[in-house]
Amino acid sequence: MIDSEEGRTLSTTVVESRDQLVAYIESGVKPRENWRIGTEHEKFGFDLETLKPIPYDGPKGVKAMFDGLARFGWEPIVEGGYVIALHMDGQTISLEPGGQFELSGAPLKTLHETCAEVNTHLAQVKEVAAEIGVGFLGLGFHPTARREDFDTMPKARYDIMKAYMPTKGNLGLDMMYRTCTIQVNLDFGSEADMREKFRIGMALQPVATALFAASPFKEGKPGGLLSLRSQVWTDTDPERCGNLPFVFEDGFGFERYVDYALDVPMYFIHRDGKYINAAGQSFRDFLDGRLPARPGEKPTMKDWDNHLTTIFTEVRMKKFLEMRGADGGPWARICALPALWVGLLYDDRAQNAALDLIKGWTPADVDRLRAEVPKLGFDAPSPDGRTVRDLAADMLCIADKGLRARATADSMGQDERHFLGTLRQLVEDNRSLAQELLQKYEGPWGGDINRVFTEYAY
Repeated sequence: MIDSEEGRTLSTTVVESRDQLVAYIESGVKPRENWRIGTEHEKFGFDLETLKPIPYDGPKGVKAMFDGLARFGWEPIVEGGYVIALHMDGQTISLEPGGQFELSGAPLKTLHETCAEVNTHLAQVKEVAAEIGVGFLGLGFHPTARREDFDTMPKARYDIMKAYMPTKGNLGLDMMYRTCTIQVNLDFGSEADMREKFRIGMALQPVATALFAASPFKEGKPGGLLSLRSQVWTDTDPERCGNLPFVFEDGFGFERYVDYALDVPMYFIHRDGKYINAAGQSFRDFLDGRLPARPGEKPTMKDWDNHLTTIFTEVRMKKFLEMRGADGGPWARICALPALWVGLLYDDRAQNAALDLIKGWTPADVDRLRAEVPKLGFDAPSPDGRTVRDLAADMLCIADKGLRARATADSMGQDERHFLGTLRQLVEDNRSLAQELLQKYEGPWGGDINRVFTEYAY
């Protein structure tokens, strides 16, 4: 998260050259002792009586949730007269287009701190939600609602995206309204370190998708996939989603990523508290003072920072790397996702082992894996002739050693490895949460999808 002072500096710094854009991303390089963990997770709110998505206004709405959370010290962020987010101590609670609640956590040093942050947040949300008759559910795709069942949140950027998305793909509105995810943000120590982390993250993101697959339902019945959320991203916007083959090319670095980002079409620019529609226009033209939405004007560094947030690849780079392949899920899995990637990428030996795991893989291998995992999950064939379940087991073994090497204990003397427990169980049982949900739907639930709101709510 950008603090207010940094935000003001970015907003007043005019960009005159591509080199400034490269330098901005490169400024994310940090010594290992300053590496942090930032966890983000989204969840669906629903009316406990009707099970329908919650609106913005009303006694069981988003605004009521925001008002209730204020008791814990959260401060409002207002846009156009509407509270659209809350912030406190480096954390932000924000809204996705369909009212999904997202916690963007503070950058923290250990997984123990990260999980404590998650637990505190969910406890606060549960307290307020219970008072107003609302529940929250962590899955990757809404199990019952149609697009038209969602109340669009009062954020002007979403109006721009809502109009633009259908011009680029068939499922962009589903992405906006009906999906939830868990993400982790990680630091890098050099351009070479970034390159390795990016390659590992991009190659192994489909395995994370299989581990966290939790979106088998669509509009009240099985949707034919284990991770419908992941599949949605394949038909959202090919210019800003998916894998990046050039990450695996010799010489990949900050400059190459900037060149890619410059060619990703814009959504908007923000001026005087208002969003100006620049959908489909070129940041390269903006850099040259030729943006149709603002003729003769050049971008600020804040414009660049905003533009980077509109790239939705499986791994995204700003001044850190975001791992974006996981479905939303139950409480324990929110802590498991950062544990997996921290274990793989915050210890040198573990990172080298992860590189060995993907040695010889091609971009075509990664694309094929990405395409097959949403349907086949653990049974998808891996590039080395085994299965994704085998890859997942190897990843967890490497991550376990990486977390052991970090030797970071909590007040009870327990290190960070226990956060991987829920993932180990999945691999041991050879069954994802999506498969568990389908078995219950077809078995003890007797086809009653509403049981998911009682048995899997937070």
